[in-house]
Amino acid sequence: MTEQAAPRHQIRAVYIVDTITVYQAYSPAIAEPALAAGRFVAPFKRERMTWIKPSFLWMMYRCGWAAKPGQERVLAVEITRAGFEWALANACLSHYDPDVHASRAAWAQQLKTSPVRVQWDPERDLHLRPLPCRSLQVGLGGEAAGRYADEWIVGLTDVTGLATEIHDLVRAGDTDRATALLPAERVYEI
Repeated sequence: MTEQAAPRHQIRAVYIVDTITVYQAYSPAIAEPALAAGRFVAPFKRERMTWIKPSFLWMMYRCGWAAKPGQERVLAVEITRAGFEWALANACLSHYDPDVHASRAAWAQQLKTSPVRVQWDPERDLHLRPLPCRSLQVGLGGEAAGRYADEWIVGLTDVTGLATEIHDLVRAGDTDRATALLPAERVYEI
């Protein structure tokens, strides 16, 4: 029996029956009021597209292990699976794909009207090097951003300390201990 390679596009996440955890990184000015309120409040801007990521390591790549300016605080955002799946059902790819879209014009029209964008970027390893599989990012705008902020959030947790601890272990060459601390992500079936 031969082992099959993992699909190129696969959602991996921490989830339970009713919720899924996604990650975002913000400045302390946005993260601290959100953590205090248990939801996103000003200065969080609903008018801007907000990108959520189910992959912890992709988030670490994006925020540079919480070291990039404006991304110093990493939040684990537990949201309803119903909300996450609504977002996917109402999404448009962020780029034209002739295998998916009838035409470039059809894709452009869908992009204009969709409150959600999805894109697949290379998943990352502990050293933030790209892997051959792709990791999902979901951009929420308009109606989706409002639903996210007002209806889908079950809880917010600051995981900046965890990010720093894992990064310190990686830099020290202790990848076994770093790996043991990673969130236990598994395939999320739609």
